[in-house]
Amino acid sequence: MTGSGEGWLSDGLDVPGADVGFWTPGVDYIAGWREARECADRLNRALLSVGFELSVVRAVASTNEDGQGVVRLAGWPGAVDRLAGLLEARADGDGGAA
Repeated sequence: MTGSGEGWLSDGLDVPGADVGFWTPGVDYIAGWREARECADRLNRALLSVGFELSVVRAVASTNEDGQGVVRLAGWPGAVDRLAGLLEARADGDGGAA
């Protein structure tokens, strides 16, 4: 889910640490990032399907220092609060089953 343009990751939401870090020779960061990217894309599609704009809340793929994939949720507080409400309502509605 790359968004509508090249600058979709920098459309107002600051994602600290998403593009910063130290690279260790011999660590396969690409494999971890690809796995995280697939999961982030899935979550972003789900966010879009329930009416969120990726400019206010989105999943961002990254890796940790060991090359393991990491998905971070970045969003404006109001959008994240709305998402939390949707998740809480879902959990309350069926006993928390996902």
